[in-house]
Amino acid sequence: MKQETLKAKIKERYGKIALEGNSESCCGPECCSSAEADPQMSSLSVGYDGITLESIPKSSILGLGCGAPINFANLKTGNVVVDLGSGAGIDAFLASREVKGRGKVIGIDFTDEMLHKATSAAKENGFTNVEFRKGDIEDSIPVEDNSVDVAISNCVINLATDKVKTFKEIYRILKKDGNGRMIISDLVTSKEVHGESVNAEEWCSCIDGALTKENYINSIEEAGFQNVRILNEKTYMEPDTKSDRKITSIVIGAVTN
Repeated sequence: MKQETLKAKIKERYGKIALEGNSESCCGPECCSSAEADPQMSSLSVGYDGITLESIPKSSILGLGCGAPINFANLKTGNVVVDLGSGAGIDAFLASREVKGRGKVIGIDFTDEMLHKATSAAKENGFTNVEFRKGDIEDSIPVEDNSVDVAISNCVINLATDKVKTFKEIYRILKKDGNGRMIISDLVTSKEVHGESVNAEEWCSCIDGALTKENYINSIEEAGFQNVRILNEKTYMEPDTKSDRKITSIVIGAVTN
């Protein structure tokens, strides 16, 4: 399936979620079931803290994540943080609480509806150290070279058609000499899908674009990162009658050379 086709489908799917809500969670735990997803419950189930979620705009909580990378980011006051595929802003707003006024959080997304939703929430709720920029994290992240302390992302990299290219872009914006860190949550699979077997809807649901854990780690290392490590791991979807693949949720960390 062509890259342009997949990206158009992703924009359509997530644009609709931004406008109408996440009644059928894409990258949340209910994406593989018939149950109607509750964004708050989905977020709690993947590791977010309920009390902490009360400190950010409710509109930013759409239940699209497969983990809680913010729990492992160890952010400091004054850090510059970039949230890749920021959606409605859940992780960006949580990060802003930790870096405080001296820090800065930049959310990147390529869906206009998500950007509008997140930007409006930031303005309405006084998040002055957060901004949202339009950009394709696979092609060109609109952030300067060597300027970011920590890059975070939640169930987004698997939507990219070229993971190595995406990780190279992330590496570009991070500070070097071990001063830049990447903490991401994502899905990996026991069996990859390629070529004509790719289903656009399953790709948008973060399933068909998933790599094996080995290939995922190799992609990160190929981009130049070192000290790649799994920080958290749990089963996300067991094989069933519809699929022989096992999907696993991981939180993975790495640093720059």
